[in-house]
Amino acid sequence: MIKGHIHSMETFGTVDGPGIRFVLFMQGCLLKCQYCHNPDTWALDGGKEMTVEEALSEIEPYLPYYRASGGGLTVSGGEPTLQSHFVAELFQEAKKRWNLHTVLDSNGFNEAERIRRLLDVTDLVLLDIKHIDDAKHIRLTGKSNERTLQTAKWLSEHGRSMWIRHVYVPGIHDDEEDLLRLGRFIGTLRGVEKFEILPYHQMGVYKWEALGKTYPLHGVPSPTDDEVERAYRLIEAGRKQTGIG
Repeated sequence: MIKGHIHSMETFGTVDGPGIRFVLFMQGCLLKCQYCHNPDTWALDGGKEMTVEEALSEIEPYLPYYRASGGGLTVSGGEPTLQSHFVAELFQEAKKRWNLHTVLDSNGFNEAERIRRLLDVTDLVLLDIKHIDDAKHIRLTGKSNERTLQTAKWLSEHGRSMWIRHVYVPGIHDDEEDLLRLGRFIGTLRGVEKFEILPYHQMGVYKWEALGKTYPLHGVPSPTDDEVERAYRLIEAGRKQTGIG
């Protein structure tokens, strides 16, 4: 019997896809983002073991809220594709029993063909592009952005729906050419239903301290509304340069 390592769950999520959603946070992540607000999800062997049936029993009591709001089930992390077999089975059962809308919140650091079974039962991918510049991506996360960008291209080529999300940290994401490049890349993709900038916040600092880790962005402020607006404007300008409509 397949089991997943679960970090936590949220029964009334409103930001991880359309409508009200059950959000299951999986344990384990290979990226080490400097701004991560859940570094306790990094360890691959942590969390609580749970079967698909146990996860479904947590979802079932709230089905009327998800249906009435046009919501559904979102699996996030950590990085859920590291447990793709478990998530694929969970999505498949949620669809079979309740025709529930499924969302995968991923950093794209996996090969799409390897997780094809999961993607085939996913209605919407929330794809986090951490940085468009590879060298800066490596400094920020410890890994190259190549797999993430390849995942975006695969989703585009296979007619999949996605929202692209981009955490904005002052001093890391404010370079004009980077923002234009990000926009130009997004402009080449089909199926992008939404683009969101997520302003950096310091809400996870206490978790780093509790784990005995040094927080790498200590003293970095959240972006101002003007900074976020400028980023949206530049990204949109880039999209228009290469937009495929």
